Amino acid sequence: MNSEEIKKILDQHKLWLESDSEKGERANFENVNLFEANLEYANLEKANLKETNLKGANLIWVNLEGANLEGANLSLANLSRANLKGANLVWVNLEGANLERTNLSGANLTLANLEKANLKEAILIDAHLKGANLILANLTLTNLQGANLTLANLTLVNFEKANLEKANLKEAILTLANLTGANLKEANLAGANL
Repeated sequence: MNSEEIKKILDQHKLWLESDSEKGERANFENVNLFEANLEYANLEKANLKETNLKGANLIWVNLEGANLEGANLSLANLSRANLKGANLVWVNLEGANLERTNLSGANLTLANLEKANLKEAILIDAHLKGANLILANLTLTNLQGANLTLANLTLVNFEKANLEKANLKEAILTLANLTGANLKEANLAGANL
């Protein structure tokens, strides 16, 4: 898909959002190849990006609030400061992705692959990360308050100064994880592998 086609879809989506779905059309990038696409600052709120290939894409400051990204490939993508609040990220591949200062509050990251991802200072309040793979991920200063990390693989994760207050880490794998200065107040560590 070329940049002209993408722009046309984004313009129609903008109209759809502004008119409360009366005019324009919801952006649909399902199964589309957007490899290394530049979508910086794009408004893709509530857009359909199911199983989209966004490997290596530039998604800095992009608005993906409430978007459907189920099964999408976002490996090595730059999502720094993006808004993914309440987004569907089930089975998503975010391996090696940059999610620094990204808002993932209430996002569903069940079974997501976040291996080696940079989540420094990201907001994951009440996010669902059940069974997610976060091996070698950087979660320094990340806010995971109330997040569900049940059965998540957190091997070698850097949680330095992270907020894990009221987080559910039941049966999570925390082998060699760095919890220096992390807030674990009222966190559930039942059956966790420390």
